[in-house]
Amino acid sequence: MITELGHFALVLAFLVACVQVVVPLIGAHKRWPGWMAVAEPAANAQFLLVAFSFAALTYAFVTSDFSLRLVVLNSHSLKPMLYKVSGVWGNHEGSMLLWVLILSLFGATAAWFGGALPPTLKARVLAVQSAIGVAFYGFILFTSNPFLRMAVPPFDGEGLNPLLQDPGLAFHPPFLYLGYVGLSMAFSFAVAALIEGRVDAAWARWVRPWTLAAWIFLTIGIGLGSWWAYYELGWGGFWFWDPVENASFMPWLIAAALLHSAIVVEKRESLKSWTILLAIMAFGFSLIGTFIVRSGVITSVHAFANDPERGVFILAILAVFMGGALTLYAARAGAMEAKGVFSVVSRESGLVVNNILLAVAAFVVFIGTIWPLVAEIAFGRKLSVGAPFFNMAFTPFMVALGLILPVGAMLPWKRASLGRTFKKLLPAFVLALALAGLSWAVQSGRSLLGPVGLFLGSWLIFGAAVDLWTRTGKSGFKRLMRLPRADWGKSVAHSGLGVVMLAIAGLMAWEQEDIRVVQTGEPFEIAGYTLVLDSVDRVQGPNYISTMGTVSLSKDGKAISTLHPEKRTYPVSGMPTTEAGIDNGILRDIYVVIGDPQDDGGWAVRSYYKPLSNWIWGGAILMAIGGVLSLSDRRYRVAAGARKMTAAGVPAE
Repeated sequence: MITELGHFALVLAFLVACVQVVVPLIGAHKRWPGWMAVAEPAANAQFLLVAFSFAALTYAFVTSDFSLRLVVLNSHSLKPMLYKVSGVWGNHEGSMLLWVLILSLFGATAAWFGGALPPTLKARVLAVQSAIGVAFYGFILFTSNPFLRMAVPPFDGEGLNPLLQDPGLAFHPPFLYLGYVGLSMAFSFAVAALIEGRVDAAWARWVRPWTLAAWIFLTIGIGLGSWWAYYELGWGGFWFWDPVENASFMPWLIAAALLHSAIVVEKRESLKSWTILLAIMAFGFSLIGTFIVRSGVITSVHAFANDPERGVFILAILAVFMGGALTLYAARAGAMEAKGVFSVVSRESGLVVNNILLAVAAFVVFIGTIWPLVAEIAFGRKLSVGAPFFNMAFTPFMVALGLILPVGAMLPWKRASLGRTFKKLLPAFVLALALAGLSWAVQSGRSLLGPVGLFLGSWLIFGAAVDLWTRTGKSGFKRLMRLPRADWGKSVAHSGLGVVMLAIAGLMAWEQEDIRVVQTGEPFEIAGYTLVLDSVDRVQGPNYISTMGTVSLSKDGKAISTLHPEKRTYPVSGMPTTEAGIDNGILRDIYVVIGDPQDDGGWAVRSYYKPLSNWIWGGAILMAIGGVLSLSDRRYRVAAGARKMTAAGVPAE
């Protein structure tokens, strides 16, 4: 009964969304307050209905209701409760229901906190947001219904994909969706502004918190996914340039560009058309990611679905929304005339270069991701684009970004002196160069990757510190703690990027790997650490059988820890997974993977020395914290943007 009510609530949400699209748009066009006011209660009703529908599906998973087809395919009575709950979104249909839940949540949030918005703009924003909802409700109800019943319910289910039965993967998708779908608000604001015929500083101030929130969630989601891949897959890596990884990375890059571009619109009323285009493209890349994950056109270990019908539906959604938005963008070009004038050397120019680098980097990732599909369609050839291409094509743009970021962040608006700005940063530059030189001198081998990465990372961190300090003026520490949170947020986020850069470069340059067959009780060494395979045992887990190794780790005769690498087999699905044994340290990880038994009685063992690996996720956390600090600044809250919009064009009639 509850699942039927959940299905009915989803249908009602679809109908409410249709009303929310039509009535407020007509009301805004005619300036009818009553019709515009429909948007707010409709957004609230839509969210409540989808929330009930999602709760009904969750109840079916928690109670192991095997009369529901989705529960049969993705759950099992022996699964731990955490994975019963995460099984709700660990599949295509349930994850799409989570998608529309978050979409309706953002719409409702705009209704709750958008009191400072002009009534016409608010009505149009909520109508566009609901139009996206209509498309995805239709997608779910007609191609991906999560509430389909089984004619003959089985005694038990088939279980969730074992790779997804992990805490990292339980939380990774919701955060990613909050980021993906959060960018729909930037899209809705952009389209609403185009319909309205005005883009100005107030609009930029309203759109920035939504973009920033989406970027924060994407940062956390990508970081969680990278961390999961590192310890769960057993390949020893943190990023594999997989199509689905790229699907989340592309909108992250565009969202970062949008955040910086919106600053120029807010402060100087320049780059309006570029900012609107970025807002459209950020959500466009989210839809492209959805298409990649769910169409089956590109093979990935992360893919949710392999159904051409669903792929065509998503492609149609992408074509309608991107095509419609870009057509409107072209028609409203006159409403986006720039007002601010700036010289070649200025903060505006620095932000333009920042935007170009981020946008081109996203385009490079897009080309590398989509090229195998293009090659197969156009030339009939099956190609794969792997890490070597991405590393060579993507890295130069990140190096350039790292070089200019500290300088660009400190340039004054409108007109600046490059020499005067760099003079302030000279101590940071010299210190970063000294650290790079030191690493070059002490490293084994002559790889430039480590020293260059250390220089760039240190340059960003020290540059952010100098930027923060110069804002205190002569007051020093007294003013430092009273600086606006947005200033702290910018410096913390830039420092986080620096930490990620130096950690990735250090890991790739100085990592050591050892692969061998090890007998029980036999010691072996890696990077000065001694490991001993004490035993290999068969262990029964809650819903899996594990081959678990016990490995003692020591250095210079002093015991450090005991590691337990595993190979698990899940009887329900018959699928094996790898659980690495990892000793985490501040400056390094010791990473051990147990393999298959050998004919001579030994075991295949892979071990790695991974310097600075934890700093990658520490840097991601710093970036997210920086975003949260900026978001908490009262100047960037939606309600704080209340001021009359100055006309930057002729309002649409």
